[in-house]
Amino acid sequence: MFAKEAVVQNQVGLHSRPATFFIQKANEYKSSIWIEKDERKVNAKSLLGVLSLGITKGVSVTILADGPDEDEAVNGLVNLISTNFA
Repeated sequence: MFAKEAVVQNQVGLHSRPATFFIQKANEYKSSIWIEKDERKVNAKSLLGVLSLGITKGVSVTILADGPDEDEAVNGLVNLISTNFA
C-alpha cells in the first residue's frame, strides 16, 4: 500500500467537473484507490463516493492505493490535484 497527502487548491474544491476528471484518472489504474478526508475513506473510482466527502478548497486529503501500479496511481492523482486539474 502506498499513500500520499495533497491539498486541494482548486477554487471549487473537488466537486462535479474536477471530481469527474479525478475519477477518470483513477480509473486508468489497475490498483484499488481510495481518497481519505477526516478519517473517512471512499473509493476514488466512485463519483458519489468522492462527492460525498465534500472536499473544498484548502482541504487536505490522502490518496491511498494498493495494487500493481500503486505508486504511479497515487503520484498521478496527487499531481492532478496539485496542478488544479489542468
